[in-house]
Amino acid sequence: MPAGEPGAAASRPEVRAPGGTLRGLVEAGVAVFRGIPYAEPPVGALRFAAPRPAPAWDGVRDAAAYGPPPPQGGHFGMDRLSAGAGADDWLTVNVWTPDPGPAAGLPVLVWIQGGGYLIGSSGLPEYDGGRLARDGVVVVTFNYRVGVEGFAQLDGAPANRGLLDQVAALEWVRANIAAFGGDPSRVTILGQSAGGGAVAALLVMPAAAGLFRRAAAQSLPGTFFSAELAADIAAACAAELDRRPTLDDLRDVAPAQLTAAADAVGATMGRRVGRWGRPAYRSVLFSPVVDGEVLTGTPWQALADGAARDVDLLAGHTRDEHRLFTALDGLLGEVSEEQAAEALDALAPGPDGARRYREAFAEATAEQLYELVQSDWLFRMPSLRVAEAHAAAGGRTYVYELTWPAPGMGGILGACHGLDVPLVFGNLDRGQPALLIGEAAAEQANELSARMRAAWVSFATEGDPGWPAYDPERRSVRCFNAPCVTGAYPEERSRQIWFDHSFAALPLVQLDPASSPGRISRDS
Repeated sequence: MPAGEPGAAASRPEVRAPGGTLRGLVEAGVAVFRGIPYAEPPVGALRFAAPRPAPAWDGVRDAAAYGPPPPQGGHFGMDRLSAGAGADDWLTVNVWTPDPGPAAGLPVLVWIQGGGYLIGSSGLPEYDGGRLARDGVVVVTFNYRVGVEGFAQLDGAPANRGLLDQVAALEWVRANIAAFGGDPSRVTILGQSAGGGAVAALLVMPAAAGLFRRAAAQSLPGTFFSAELAADIAAACAAELDRRPTLDDLRDVAPAQLTAAADAVGATMGRRVGRWGRPAYRSVLFSPVVDGEVLTGTPWQALADGAARDVDLLAGHTRDEHRLFTALDGLLGEVSEEQAAEALDALAPGPDGARRYREAFAEATAEQLYELVQSDWLFRMPSLRVAEAHAAAGGRTYVYELTWPAPGMGGILGACHGLDVPLVFGNLDRGQPALLIGEAAAEQANELSARMRAAWVSFATEGDPGWPAYDPERRSVRCFNAPCVTGAYPEERSRQIWFDHSFAALPLVQLDPASSPGRISRDS
């Protein structure tokens, strides 16, 4: 906190950033500034446009409250965040800093939240950066456009607007973070789930080059769409409103109507597998689009070709990624042999993938096979293969796996998807992910959280999280558990099955000529 500001002034610290003066708060010894605009509201003439920098302001701007979240659907109750927000300045950043002075020069962690590219808000309690900031880093979180607003492929609009928002937020960090005590030359981006996928995309996007020094991708999904697939899904969403998937046809549609249309399409995706392939089987409605301009190729191919070789990378996943989704679908203990066979046929790589899974995991039950192949296709193998591609091209790479089983909710979820979020942030008693931990193992959870935070902060500070770098021969991996151990990659059977698989842009599998434009037969 700036010297010479006692009492009430110290509880409302001020920072003079290039865009204007901000007045924040002090919470548990950390200065926090919320709801700072980094781009103009993407509404009206700017609807579906690339982000434009926010204008400067006069006077002192209050930065005590989060900005409103972007429009989104009703998954996990997220629609309640948008309902009645009454504002359209969705594109805002939040900063936590232990030393808001321009001379501090602290490393910077920029968090990109997940949510399937459909939902997400930086204002969720699990993303509070205060605990991480007390470990000696500046923490930045931000909102970006999701769903139709951010990722639908629309004629007349730039692709991957959500990713372009992220680039704009990183440009804001480069220009402003020194005023908050951060070092713009030591920026690390990190994200989980769709946020991890965004990290992988940013690594290879020309527009993001030079905006960060290090990157951490947690449980990144392997779903990158071809332009044809993305356009066909956008057409189906627009057709729900009897519109075309164009800028001119959708610019005047209320965001709530568009999110409702996307939710309606997503609810029936499982019946459209023939046309949309694997994304339909897993109900993946939006993903980054390999459009040839914003994103010129998939991360796996671009990294293998040497992109981002000079960016340090930390990548990993949880052991039981799909267990949470099995529970949310009400299938724990209920997965049949038929369902397991369907999952293997839909997702296992190559013509003999299902057989290879059954041979490699001969002891597995139907439910275990069902979860293994879905964990591998959606999160585990994409995360590992990004690390392998980066390491093979000469980049400094570190790999981890979270194997500590979640004790919350009766201990039935194992080391499931999302468990890493409260552990990395240190927020073990707030937000939905904290339900995975519960109170029974609080001491153990605190110790594990301290180890993970220390590793992530060390990586952001020095480029080394504390275990050997990954290479194709030794394949050293840090397993976070109680205790933590370092050894060869523990999911070797899965790695062998997916060794020759190419994570290419997902194609439009087959058109249905009998359906009307933008619609798909409910029987397909």
